Amino acid sequence: MSSPTIVGRLNGPAAVVQRPALSPTALALRRFRAHRLAIFGTALLLLIVGVTISAPFIAPYDPIAVDLSATRRPPSTAHILGTDSTGRDVLSRLMHAAQVSLAVGLSAALLQTGVGLSLGLLAGYYRGWVDSVISRVTEIVLSYPLLIVIIVIVAILGPGQNSIILGIGLFGWPTACRIVRGLVFSLREQDFVLAARCIGVSDRRLISRHLLPLVVGPLTVTATFAVAYAVLLEASLSFLGLGIRPPRPSWGNMLNEAQSLPILESMPWLWLPPGAAIALTVLAINFVGDGLRDAVDPRQRAIR
Repeated sequence: MSSPTIVGRLNGPAAVVQRPALSPTALALRRFRAHRLAIFGTALLLLIVGVTISAPFIAPYDPIAVDLSATRRPPSTAHILGTDSTGRDVLSRLMHAAQVSLAVGLSAALLQTGVGLSLGLLAGYYRGWVDSVISRVTEIVLSYPLLIVIIVIVAILGPGQNSIILGIGLFGWPTACRIVRGLVFSLREQDFVLAARCIGVSDRRLISRHLLPLVVGPLTVTATFAVAYAVLLEASLSFLGLGIRPPRPSWGNMLNEAQSLPILESMPWLWLPPGAAIALTVLAINFVGDGLRDAVDPRQRAIR
Protein backbone atom coordinates (compact mmCIF):
# COMPACT_ATOMS: atom_id res chain seq x y z
CA MET A 1 0.00 0.00 0.00
CA SER A 2 1.34 3.41 -0.89
CA SER A 3 1.97 5.87 1.92
CA PRO A 4 0.80 9.50 1.82
CA THR A 5 3.40 12.25 1.66
CA ILE A 6 2.64 15.76 2.96
CA VAL A 7 4.10 18.24 0.50
CA GLY A 8 2.92 21.60 1.87
CA ARG A 9 0.14 23.76 3.31
CA LEU A 10 -1.67 26.36 1.21
CA ASN A 11 -4.25 28.44 3.17
CA GLY A 12 -5.95 25.37 4.46
CA PRO A 13 -5.41 21.64 4.98
CA ALA A 14 -2.09 20.15 4.06
CA ALA A 15 -1.82 18.94 0.49
CA VAL A 16 -1.32 15.18 0.35
CA VAL A 17 0.19 13.35 -2.58
CA GLN A 18 -0.01 9.58 -2.88
CA ARG A 19 3.28 7.96 -3.84
CA PRO A 20 2.71 5.27 -6.46
CA ALA A 21 3.06 1.75 -5.08
CA LEU A 22 6.11 -0.13 -6.33
CA SER A 23 5.64 -3.40 -8.14
CA PRO A 24 7.04 -6.60 -6.57
CA THR A 25 9.79 -6.63 -9.19
CA ALA A 26 10.78 -3.04 -8.42
CA LEU A 27 10.84 -3.79 -4.69
CA ALA A 28 12.99 -6.87 -5.28
CA LEU A 29 15.45 -4.81 -7.35
CA ARG A 30 15.60 -2.21 -4.58
CA ARG A 31 16.38 -4.84 -1.99
CA PHE A 32 19.04 -6.34 -4.22
CA ARG A 33 20.69 -2.96 -4.85
CA ALA A 34 20.70 -2.31 -1.11
CA HIS A 35 22.73 -5.50 -0.56
CA ARG A 36 26.33 -4.25 -0.89
CA LEU A 37 27.94 -7.68 -1.00
CA ALA A 38 25.52 -8.73 -3.74
CA ILE A 39 26.49 -5.70 -5.82
CA PHE A 40 30.17 -6.47 -5.25
CA GLY A 41 29.58 -10.11 -6.19
CA THR A 42 27.70 -9.10 -9.33
CA ALA A 43 30.51 -6.78 -10.44
CA LEU A 44 33.13 -9.45 -9.75
CA LEU A 45 31.11 -12.12 -11.55
CA LEU A 46 30.60 -9.87 -14.57
CA LEU A 47 34.36 -9.28 -14.67
CA ILE A 48 35.04 -13.03 -14.58
CA VAL A 49 32.45 -13.70 -17.28
CA GLY A 50 33.88 -10.89 -19.41
CA VAL A 51 37.39 -12.33 -19.16
CA THR A 52 36.02 -15.80 -19.91
CA ILE A 53 34.22 -14.70 -23.07
CA SER A 54 37.15 -12.67 -24.36
CA ALA A 55 39.82 -15.25 -23.42
CA PRO A 56 40.40 -16.42 -27.03
CA PHE A 57 41.14 -12.83 -28.03
CA ILE A 58 43.09 -11.41 -25.07
CA ALA A 59 45.02 -14.44 -23.81
CA PRO A 60 48.72 -13.78 -24.54
CA TYR A 61 49.56 -17.38 -25.54
CA ASP A 62 48.02 -20.60 -26.73
CA PRO A 63 46.93 -22.38 -23.50
CA ILE A 64 48.12 -25.80 -24.70
CA ALA A 65 51.30 -24.71 -26.50
CA VAL A 66 54.36 -26.44 -24.98
CA ASP A 67 57.68 -24.61 -24.66
CA LEU A 68 60.27 -26.88 -23.03
CA SER A 69 62.81 -24.08 -23.00
CA ALA A 70 60.67 -22.04 -20.56
CA THR A 71 59.52 -24.56 -17.95
CA ARG A 72 58.46 -23.46 -14.46
CA ARG A 73 59.60 -19.90 -14.90
CA PRO A 74 58.44 -17.37 -12.29
CA PRO A 75 56.25 -14.40 -13.23
CA SER A 76 57.95 -11.98 -15.60
CA THR A 77 57.11 -9.46 -18.28
CA ALA A 78 56.97 -12.25 -20.85
CA HIS A 79 54.75 -14.49 -18.68
CA ILE A 80 52.81 -12.43 -16.15
CA LEU A 81 51.86 -15.45 -14.03
CA GLY A 82 54.82 -17.62 -14.98
CA THR A 83 54.85 -20.97 -16.76
CA ASP A 84 54.07 -24.55 -15.73
CA SER A 85 56.14 -27.74 -15.89
CA THR A 86 55.86 -27.95 -19.69
CA GLY A 87 56.38 -24.25 -20.39
CA ARG A 88 52.70 -23.37 -20.92
CA ASP A 89 51.65 -19.86 -19.95
CA VAL A 90 49.74 -19.94 -16.64
CA LEU A 91 47.72 -16.78 -17.34
CA SER A 92 46.47 -18.08 -20.69
CA ARG A 93 45.52 -21.42 -19.17
CA LEU A 94 43.79 -19.69 -16.26
CA MET A 95 41.63 -17.60 -18.59
CA HIS A 96 40.65 -20.53 -20.81
CA ALA A 97 40.01 -22.74 -17.78
CA ALA A 98 37.33 -20.28 -16.66
CA GLN A 99 35.32 -21.25 -19.75
CA VAL A 100 35.22 -24.87 -18.61
CA SER A 101 34.32 -24.11 -14.99
CA LEU A 102 31.54 -21.66 -15.80
CA ALA A 103 30.15 -23.85 -18.59
CA VAL A 104 29.97 -26.85 -16.26
CA GLY A 105 28.50 -24.75 -13.45
CA LEU A 106 25.77 -23.15 -15.55
CA SER A 107 24.86 -26.28 -17.54
CA ALA A 108 24.74 -28.56 -14.51
CA ALA A 109 22.73 -26.02 -12.48
CA LEU A 110 20.20 -25.57 -15.30
CA LEU A 111 19.81 -29.33 -15.72
CA GLN A 112 19.36 -30.13 -12.04
CA THR A 113 17.06 -27.14 -11.49
CA GLY A 114 14.93 -28.14 -14.48
CA VAL A 115 14.58 -31.71 -13.23
CA GLY A 116 13.81 -30.54 -9.69
CA LEU A 117 11.29 -27.98 -10.93
CA SER A 118 9.39 -30.51 -13.04
CA LEU A 119 9.23 -33.17 -10.34
CA GLY A 120 8.42 -30.64 -7.61
CA LEU A 121 5.50 -29.21 -9.60
CA LEU A 122 4.08 -32.69 -10.19
CA ALA A 123 4.50 -33.78 -6.57
CA GLY A 124 3.08 -30.59 -5.09
CA TYR A 125 0.12 -30.27 -7.43
CA TYR A 126 -1.13 -33.86 -7.78
CA ARG A 127 -0.15 -35.13 -4.31
CA GLY A 128 -1.35 -38.65 -3.53
CA TRP A 129 0.61 -41.51 -5.09
CA VAL A 130 2.49 -39.14 -7.42
CA ASP A 131 3.89 -37.25 -4.43
CA SER A 132 4.68 -40.50 -2.61
CA VAL A 133 6.66 -41.93 -5.52
CA ILE A 134 8.61 -38.72 -6.15
CA SER A 135 9.30 -38.25 -2.43
CA ARG A 136 10.66 -41.79 -2.07
CA VAL A 137 12.91 -41.32 -5.12
CA THR A 138 14.12 -38.02 -3.66
CA GLU A 139 15.02 -39.70 -0.37
CA ILE A 140 16.89 -42.47 -2.18
CA VAL A 141 18.93 -39.96 -4.21
CA LEU A 142 19.69 -37.92 -1.09
CA SER A 143 20.94 -41.01 0.72
CA TYR A 144 24.02 -41.24 -1.55
CA PRO A 145 26.88 -38.71 -1.41
CA LEU A 146 26.75 -36.68 -4.62
CA LEU A 147 30.52 -36.70 -5.16
CA ILE A 148 30.69 -40.51 -4.90
CA VAL A 149 27.78 -40.92 -7.33
CA ILE A 150 29.42 -38.60 -9.87
CA ILE A 151 32.72 -40.46 -9.55
CA VAL A 152 30.88 -43.71 -10.39
CA ILE A 153 29.20 -42.07 -13.40
CA VAL A 154 32.52 -40.66 -14.62
CA ALA A 155 34.11 -44.09 -14.19
CA ILE A 156 31.36 -45.62 -16.36
CA LEU A 157 31.09 -42.92 -19.04
CA GLY A 158 34.68 -41.74 -18.93
CA PRO A 159 36.14 -38.44 -17.72
CA GLY A 160 34.98 -35.30 -19.44
CA GLN A 161 32.80 -32.23 -19.26
CA ASN A 162 29.61 -33.98 -20.39
CA SER A 163 29.95 -36.73 -17.79
CA ILE A 164 30.27 -34.18 -14.99
CA ILE A 165 27.27 -32.15 -16.19
CA LEU A 166 25.16 -35.29 -16.55
CA GLY A 167 26.13 -36.57 -13.10
CA ILE A 168 25.43 -33.30 -11.30
CA GLY A 169 22.22 -32.66 -13.24
CA LEU A 170 20.69 -36.11 -12.74
CA PHE A 171 21.57 -36.48 -9.07
CA GLY A 172 21.65 -32.91 -7.73
CA TRP A 173 17.96 -32.07 -8.18
CA PRO A 174 16.41 -33.11 -4.81
CA THR A 175 16.95 -29.72 -3.14
CA ALA A 176 15.15 -27.85 -5.91
CA CYS A 177 12.42 -30.49 -5.98
CA ARG A 178 11.69 -30.15 -2.27
CA ILE A 179 11.58 -26.36 -2.42
CA VAL A 180 9.16 -26.34 -5.37
CA ARG A 181 7.02 -29.08 -3.82
CA GLY A 182 6.61 -27.10 -0.58
CA LEU A 183 5.73 -23.90 -2.45
CA VAL A 184 3.17 -25.62 -4.68
CA PHE A 185 1.63 -27.35 -1.64
CA SER A 186 0.77 -23.95 -0.17
CA LEU A 187 -0.20 -22.29 -3.46
CA ARG A 188 -2.49 -25.15 -4.46
CA GLU A 189 -5.08 -24.14 -1.87
CA GLN A 190 -5.07 -20.43 -2.68
CA ASP A 191 -8.30 -18.83 -3.91
CA PHE A 192 -6.97 -18.05 -7.39
CA VAL A 193 -6.16 -21.73 -7.97
CA LEU A 194 -9.58 -22.85 -6.75
CA ALA A 195 -11.24 -20.22 -8.94
CA ALA A 196 -9.27 -21.35 -11.98
CA ARG A 197 -10.39 -24.93 -11.40
CA CYS A 198 -14.02 -23.85 -11.10
CA ILE A 199 -13.98 -22.20 -14.52
CA GLY A 200 -12.47 -25.30 -16.11
CA VAL A 201 -8.80 -24.35 -16.52
CA SER A 202 -6.80 -27.47 -17.36
CA ASP A 203 -4.11 -28.76 -15.01
CA ARG A 204 -1.41 -28.14 -17.60
CA ARG A 205 -2.42 -24.51 -18.10
CA LEU A 206 -2.88 -23.95 -14.38
CA ILE A 207 0.60 -25.23 -13.61
CA SER A 208 2.35 -23.42 -16.46
CA ARG A 209 0.51 -20.08 -16.32
CA HIS A 210 -0.30 -19.66 -12.63
CA LEU A 211 1.95 -21.79 -10.42
CA LEU A 212 5.21 -21.81 -12.38
CA PRO A 213 5.76 -18.01 -12.33
CA LEU A 214 5.30 -17.96 -8.55
CA VAL A 215 8.03 -20.53 -7.86
CA VAL A 216 10.61 -19.22 -10.33
CA GLY A 217 11.78 -16.44 -7.97
CA PRO A 218 12.68 -18.61 -4.97
CA LEU A 219 14.04 -21.29 -7.31
CA THR A 220 16.43 -18.77 -8.89
CA VAL A 221 18.18 -18.46 -5.53
CA THR A 222 18.63 -22.24 -5.33
CA ALA A 223 19.92 -22.34 -8.90
CA THR A 224 22.49 -19.65 -8.10
CA PHE A 225 23.96 -21.65 -5.24
CA ALA A 226 23.84 -24.76 -7.44
CA VAL A 227 26.17 -23.03 -9.91
CA ALA A 228 28.74 -22.39 -7.17
CA TYR A 229 28.51 -25.99 -5.96
CA ALA A 230 28.91 -27.33 -9.52
CA VAL A 231 32.04 -25.21 -10.02
CA LEU A 232 33.52 -26.70 -6.85
CA LEU A 233 32.57 -30.24 -7.89
CA GLU A 234 34.16 -29.83 -11.31
CA ALA A 235 37.36 -28.50 -9.74
CA SER A 236 37.40 -31.39 -7.25
CA LEU A 237 36.91 -34.03 -9.94
CA SER A 238 39.52 -32.47 -12.23
CA PHE A 239 41.95 -32.31 -9.30
CA LEU A 240 41.39 -36.03 -8.74
CA GLY A 241 42.01 -36.73 -12.43
CA LEU A 242 38.35 -37.64 -13.09
CA GLY A 243 37.22 -34.40 -14.72
CA ILE A 244 38.61 -32.37 -17.58
CA ARG A 245 41.60 -34.18 -19.04
CA PRO A 246 44.87 -32.42 -19.92
CA PRO A 247 46.00 -30.70 -22.04
CA ARG A 248 42.64 -28.91 -21.94
CA PRO A 249 42.93 -26.49 -19.01
CA SER A 250 40.62 -26.34 -16.02
CA TRP A 251 41.22 -24.86 -12.60
CA GLY A 252 41.08 -28.31 -11.05
CA ASN A 253 43.69 -29.97 -13.25
CA MET A 254 45.92 -26.90 -12.91
CA LEU A 255 45.91 -27.57 -9.17
CA ASN A 256 46.52 -31.25 -9.85
CA GLU A 257 49.81 -30.37 -11.55
CA ALA A 258 50.99 -28.58 -8.40
CA GLN A 259 50.69 -31.37 -5.85
CA SER A 260 54.34 -31.97 -4.99
CA LEU A 261 55.84 -30.33 -1.91
CA PRO A 262 58.67 -28.53 -3.79
CA ILE A 263 56.11 -26.87 -6.06
CA LEU A 264 53.92 -25.88 -3.11
CA GLU A 265 56.87 -24.36 -1.28
CA SER A 266 58.84 -22.67 -4.04
CA MET A 267 56.48 -22.24 -7.03
CA PRO A 268 53.28 -20.58 -5.75
CA TRP A 269 52.47 -19.23 -9.22
CA LEU A 270 51.47 -22.77 -10.24
CA TRP A 271 48.76 -23.24 -7.59
CA LEU A 272 47.86 -19.83 -6.21
CA PRO A 273 46.16 -18.38 -9.37
CA PRO A 274 43.76 -21.32 -9.98
CA GLY A 275 43.03 -21.59 -6.26
CA ALA A 276 42.25 -17.88 -6.05
CA ALA A 277 40.12 -18.09 -9.21
CA ILE A 278 37.98 -20.88 -7.73
CA ALA A 279 37.58 -19.05 -4.41
CA LEU A 280 36.69 -15.70 -5.97
CA THR A 281 34.21 -17.21 -8.43
CA VAL A 282 32.39 -19.23 -5.78
CA LEU A 283 32.43 -16.26 -3.40
CA ALA A 284 30.97 -13.94 -6.06
CA ILE A 285 28.20 -16.41 -6.93
CA ASN A 286 27.34 -16.89 -3.25
CA PHE A 287 27.16 -13.13 -2.71
CA VAL A 288 24.77 -12.83 -5.66
CA GLY A 289 22.73 -15.72 -4.26
CA ASP A 290 22.50 -14.02 -0.85
CA GLY A 291 21.28 -10.82 -2.52
CA LEU A 292 18.67 -12.69 -4.56
CA ARG A 293 17.47 -14.53 -1.45
CA ASP A 294 16.94 -11.26 0.41
CA ALA A 295 15.28 -9.70 -2.64
CA VAL A 296 12.67 -12.43 -3.22
CA ASP A 297 12.00 -13.26 0.44
CA PRO A 298 8.43 -12.06 1.13
CA ARG A 299 9.27 -11.55 4.80
CA GLN A 300 11.71 -8.77 3.93
CA ARG A 301 10.38 -5.34 4.84
CA ALA A 302 9.84 -3.16 1.79
CA ILE A 303 12.39 -0.38 1.40
CA ARG A 304 10.75 3.00 1.22
